[in-house]
Order: sequence, then C-alpha cells, then structure tokens
Amino acid sequence: MKLDVVNLDAETVGSVDLAEAVFGVAVRRDILARMVNYQLSKRRSGNHKTKQVWEVSGTTKKPYAQKGTGRARQGSLRSAQFRGGGVIFGPVVRSHAHDLPKKVRALALRVALSAKAADGKLVVLESAVTSSSKTKELAARLAKLKLSSVLFIDGASLDRNFALASRNLPLVDVLPSQGANVYDILRRDTLVLTKDGLQALEARLK
Repeated sequence: MKLDVVNLDAETVGSVDLAEAVFGVAVRRDILARMVNYQLSKRRSGNHKTKQVWEVSGTTKKPYAQKGTGRARQGSLRSAQFRGGGVIFGPVVRSHAHDLPKKVRALALRVALSAKAADGKLVVLESAVTSSSKTKELAARLAKLKLSSVLFIDGASLDRNFALASRNLPLVDVLPSQGANVYDILRRDTLVLTKDGLQALEARLK
C-alpha cells in the first residue's frame, strides 16, 4: 500500500510503502474491543470502598432482649438494616486489571492501524518538528492539513517545540512510537505518523 508523505505546510514531498503485515490486516472489532477493555480496566483506580459490619464504628451491645419485646430479634445496631450500618457485599479496594496475551495485544495494534488505513484516516508526515512553540502557529498549520481530532505518533523522541505547541490544542495528542496504543488511536479521528514513527512501528510489529 502506497501513501503520500506530506509536510506541515500541506505539501506532498514524497511517498512511502506501508507494510501489508502491519497496515493490511483484516479489521476485527472483537479484538479491538478486548484490547480497549484491557487498557481501560488497567487504568481504573479501584479505590471504591464501603464499610462492612465489622468496620462500622459503634457499640457491640445487643440492642434489646432476644424475646419478649414483640419485635424482630437483633444482634447489632451495626447491621445493614439499620441507618449507618454496614453494607453487605459492597465494593472493596481491588485491581480491575486482567490478563491479555501478548500476541493478542500486538494483533490489536495492527488491527487499529489497519482500520485507520482502510478508512483513509491515516496520514504520513515528513516530520513533526517546528521552529516555534506557539500554539496559534501550529493550529494554523493543522487547519491547512484539515486536521482537528488527531493523534501524532513520532519516533523514539518528540520535538520539544511541537509537543509544547500542541499541548493546549483540544483533541490533539502527541505520543512517541513506544507509547502507541489502541485506545488512543481509536479515540481520535485521524492518525498521523511521522516517517520515524512509521519505521519504528513497522520494526516493532512486523
């Protein structure tokens, strides 16, 4: 698959061949869903918590006699049926992370890249380097390229000016190649790979 290479001034400066093994994989929604669930589950803090009966502060005295009052028997005012009592089977602090095979994770990244290529939402950029860190200047250049919701994936390191200029732009994310992931690719409309980022991803996924 051949794709034009453009620069930040929206000029075509060459072309590049995309590896079929990385950008020509059949799109599988089930694989993408598994990977997104895996990523979002790992991000959950899992610090939600309710108090169980033994954690509630209060007396341990039996409220009233077992028999003779005409009321239901009770053993503790900290039980769940009383106001301020414990919660039965409530949430506890835990990790929501689960395992996903490494091969499935690699396949999911290939599928995400292939989906963008198949939809025509993949752009190859000569380089994500700017001489100024002004957000206004970068916004004007992105408008020329007709990019609004976009993820930039660069090589092993990011250009400092470009990263600073893009930081205040809504719906614009910038990642190094080692940070490329399925969730961030899917949550933005367009994927932009620099030539360095493209080489790094192909070397990683071939």
